[in-house]
Order: sequence, then C-alpha cells, then structure tokens
Amino acid sequence: RQIFKQNSNNHNEQYNAVYKRDFVKDGHNIELEVDYSKFENEENADFRFMGTSTQPDYLDFVDTRREQTIANLDYVNPLSENSKLELGLEYRTFETNIDYSSTGLSFNDQGNLIPTPDTDFIYGMDIYSAYATFGQNFDKWSYQLGARLEDVGVAADTNSVRSFTDDYLEVYPSAFVTYAPSEENQFQVSFSRRVDRPGLGQVNPIRDWSTPKISSYGNEELLPQFTNSYEINYTRRLNNGSLTFGMYYRSIEDEINQVLYVDRLDPTKQILTYDNFDNTNAYGFEISSNYRPFSWWNINTSIDMYTQTQRGLTELLNPSDNEPSVDDIVTQEVEVDNVAFNARMNNNFTITKKLSLSLFGFYRGRNESLQITSKPMYFINTGARYSFADGKGSFSLNFNDIFNTMKFGLEGERPYRQNGTFNWESRTIYAGITYRFGEGKNRKVERKNRDANTKESSGGFM
Repeated sequence: RQIFKQNSNNHNEQYNAVYKRDFVKDGHNIELEVDYSKFENEENADFRFMGTSTQPDYLDFVDTRREQTIANLDYVNPLSENSKLELGLEYRTFETNIDYSSTGLSFNDQGNLIPTPDTDFIYGMDIYSAYATFGQNFDKWSYQLGARLEDVGVAADTNSVRSFTDDYLEVYPSAFVTYAPSEENQFQVSFSRRVDRPGLGQVNPIRDWSTPKISSYGNEELLPQFTNSYEINYTRRLNNGSLTFGMYYRSIEDEINQVLYVDRLDPTKQILTYDNFDNTNAYGFEISSNYRPFSWWNINTSIDMYTQTQRGLTELLNPSDNEPSVDDIVTQEVEVDNVAFNARMNNNFTITKKLSLSLFGFYRGRNESLQITSKPMYFINTGARYSFADGKGSFSLNFNDIFNTMKFGLEGERPYRQNGTFNWESRTIYAGITYRFGEGKNRKVERKNRDANTKESSGGFM
C-alpha cells in the first residue's frame, strides 16, 4: 500500500492589452491583442509505503517556472451583406523550466541503487501562424472556407544538454457548408484538419509519480498529433430546446497515447509514459440536446459512441524463470478494434431568483487500448449557488463524486498479466464566496476564443 501527499504553492501573473480600430463600415475592424503570463509553482511530494513493500519512503521537490507571450493581429471585413473576410497573424512563445530533486533512490545504468540525481528540464516552443477565412450566406445556404499556416519550432534541454528539437511547417484547411430548409431544421457538413501538440505533462521526463510496481514519466521526444475530421450534423429546434445528431470519421496521424514499457533497470517493474502510435481511424456518432421541460429546470445531455482501430508496437515480457531479464522482452506489432461509449448529463434547477442547484452525471464505458482494458467509470456531482447583495456577491457549495464511485480499474496482458485500481481524492466538498466591487461600468473588452491546440488528456489511462 502507498500513500501519496502533495503540497504546492503557486503564483500566477497575467497581463493583457488590446487595441481595436473600427472603420466606417459596420463590422469592419482591425484588432491587436497581446497577452503575457508568468507562472511559478513549488511542489513538495511525500511518498510513504506500508505493508510488505520494502521500498523506503522519499520526498520529491519540484520547482516550475513558465513564461508565455501571445500576440494576435485580427482583421475583419464584411465585403457585402452576405459575405465576410477574416485575416489574422499570431505569434506564440513559451518556455518552461522545471528543477527536480529527491531524497529517493534510483537504479543507475549498472543496476546499482544510488541517490536520485537532480534534473533541470527546459522546454520551449515558438509558433508563427497566419490564417484566412471567407464565408457567404444565402437564403437557405451558407458556407465558410479557411486555412491556417503554422511554422513551429520546439527545443528541449535536459541538464543543459540539447535533448530534443522539432521543426515543422503545416497547413490546416477547413470547410463548412450549412443548409437550413426551415427555422426548425438545419444540416451541416464539414471538413477540418487540426493539430494537438503534446502538453507539458506529456513531455516532462522528470518522474511524476511512482508506486512499487510502476513509475510515470513524460516523453520529451513526443511528436504532435494531426487529425483530419469529416462530419455530418443535423439540428432540430424544439419548442423548449434543441436536439443535434452527428456522425463523423476521423483519420489520426501519430496518435498520442499512454504506453507501458518494461523497466530496463528492473524488469519486474513498468514505466508509464507517452508515445506516438501508428495512424488510426475512428468512426462514431454523437447525440446532444438542450431541453427545458419546465421554466425552472434546464437539461443538457450528450452521448457518443465510436469505434477505432489502433495499431502500434508493444512489449511483452516472456520470462523463462522467476527472475526476468532484459533478454526476455519481446516486441510485438498489435492491432486492436475498440468500441467506446460515453454519456454525460447536466441539470440546472432555478429554485428562486437567488438560489440555483445543479446535478451532473458522467459515465465512461469499457475502453480497450493496445495494452490495457479500462473498466467502466462513473460519478455524480452536485452543487448550489446563492446570490446576495443585488447580484454582486454569490456563495457556492459543490459536492463532487457524492457516491465515491470515481475509480479507475484496468486489466491487461502486455507487457505481462496485471489487474489494478487507482483511487484519487475525487470525493471533495468546496465552498466559496465571490463578491464584485464597483458598479460594473468598466467592463472587460470581449476577447476572442483562441484554441491552444494542446492535448493535455491522459490518453485514457488515468
């Protein structure tokens, strides 16, 4: 049994400036936005082992510093009553510096236990991009065509040694066609290509967490994931809401996912990290709805199901005796067909003008990957919000995972037969008070919604 405690202190600064020039024609404008942010975090982690484990307790210390600058220049010109042109430039740069030290022990290349060495990891990225979109509206038809050009440079240094570089130039086209035969019905077909760059947690080579049988690390050589998506959607507007049904096909290149490797320094243990898998295809459908059965009750629901074929290389440990070695590791090319189902529902209840309640439910079905099969998982959250002082203040109370069911279970055969369950502190209660000073006359300028194109998800393992 292992107990993991973590304490962290962070400091965040963000500065934003916008200049917007409106021309004579309505909707004709140019806008410059610059955003600078700085983040610092000190984390102390305490790992304690109980029961039959012989692994000694240890402490990890991680200091993180990150700076990011984003500059955008956007131009909008409505060429006529039914057509619009948009152009833009973006510069995005960030650098993260992570210093790591530990009181624990690690195996060296000779297989001897030594004090875990300190690590200084620096990961930086520069992105230069330009985009253009053009759209037209007709009586019942509309369309939009666009493209985004990106030039990206990535560099990683580990202990002052350049450990990884990546430079790529890509174009991301998009096209949407919409047909609305009536106010109640709308059809849309679309194509888009997008990129999901690995998040910092996926590339950080410093140990994230560890148990007696598995340790988690990032992969600094992780490449971006590209997706070509084809979609068909139908939306039906109802008296008290709307219903949308969609089907899609996605072709995924260099898919980012989690992977288990045999620990070369101790073949009885595993390394959990990230890697790029072979190109995969996914087919699926999604149904979503927004419905208000009564004036005081609003329901948002969505379900999706998809099938995906995954291909990649995995490891299998096939020992000849009870003391496996590196020579017993076998590499296999594996193909898996997976069918996944997910559902979520969010309910909002307006009790009075000041009091509202919420109830959220989530279900993720069985999911099969190249190495493990994830067992179904579900949870329910609830909350309440009360407004006071003429809406200037609010009190919030949230109870997450009220039935304590949010647990991750797995079973697998690669690299060896295993079953496991991960539990985390999902059952939490949060209480907070918010109060807005002033009369609200000086409101913040409306900012554009910009996609960071970063894949932070864990790929289905945790």
